[in-house]
Amino acid sequence: MNITEPKYPPKIIVTGDLIKSGLYICIPENINKVKIDDKTKDVALFTAENVYNTSSAVPELRIYEVGARDGLQNESKFVPTDIKIELIHKLAAAGIKNIESASFVSPKWVEQMSDGTEVMKNLKRTSGVNYPVLIPNLKGYETAKKCNIEEIAIFPAGSEGFSQKNLNCSVEEGLKRFKLVADQAVKDGIRVRGYVSCVLGCPYDGPISPKTIARITEELFSMGCYEVSLGDTIGVGTAGSVRKLMKEIVAVTTPDKLALHFHDTYGQGLSNLLAGLEFGIKTVDSSISGLGGCPFARGASGNLATEDLVYFLYGLGVNTNVDLVKLVEAGRYISNFLAKPPASKVNLALGDRFKNHEDIIKMAACTV
Repeated sequence: MNITEPKYPPKIIVTGDLIKSGLYICIPENINKVKIDDKTKDVALFTAENVYNTSSAVPELRIYEVGARDGLQNESKFVPTDIKIELIHKLAAAGIKNIESASFVSPKWVEQMSDGTEVMKNLKRTSGVNYPVLIPNLKGYETAKKCNIEEIAIFPAGSEGFSQKNLNCSVEEGLKRFKLVADQAVKDGIRVRGYVSCVLGCPYDGPISPKTIARITEELFSMGCYEVSLGDTIGVGTAGSVRKLMKEIVAVTTPDKLALHFHDTYGQGLSNLLAGLEFGIKTVDSSISGLGGCPFARGASGNLATEDLVYFLYGLGVNTNVDLVKLVEAGRYISNFLAKPPASKVNLALGDRFKNHEDIIKMAACTV
């Protein structure tokens, strides 16, 4: 995708749902002006023409929040169950519709996720919000099933080295293990999502062949996964490597069945996402306040921050229907508990300059 300046840029105005929450922000005028209908909503959306043309459909993109699970799993300070639950409630209140809420891995390996059952049983679920959980094996699945779950995620590795460290088995052994889980979940009428980790590089094996990731992706779909998320677990990817990977992946499936999951170790998360959007991706994983990391991938930093993602998407003309004020507040809530500043640039910019809604209202419209 070659984004170029349009001949007739839209008038930039202060508009959108955010204004109701007390936040002035500059977004394309057409963001809330264009009606979406069944004939137009699935067209390719992330082009300069579509972003700037008021006659095209408003772009849509699904945000899959992983902060309460992937974001917290690497924290050394144990986060109590009630704090995790309140974080999930705040994310739902901000308008996030997909919130990965717990993991049913062994407490021996990830103590932070040892309260998955308590989290899922005590959540006050919001209508229309999806609360998936991570499942390592059949034992974990049977425990999770008692918690009224509707969706699970399975997570084979894209490299042998990471598979051994994360799953204590080879890639092929991991796929066989996850097939047992997926088969049972499909039989039980529970949705299955697949993750592939280390798709752009492994801390133990180095560069990973895109063809290898494409083969694993195919296998996950054959198990019954409705979607596969491609994870740059250590955040070494660049826009160039993302394009190479996507060329292989879209040869075996369609972009609407894929998600992108970027860690922001080298600050490439948003540029990598833009490269992925060129291929028609409709789902992006992100983590509130940029939380994240992996216990089995030393040096990997947090995920792409949800606040940064939402701000970025508004700039592209994508109405996320997410309240950025409430999202920033959710990020501050968990960051304050962890006693560290948010890793989100947007959270820092808004939270440090504007202490309350009255201050945020004073934010001036930008000029072009």
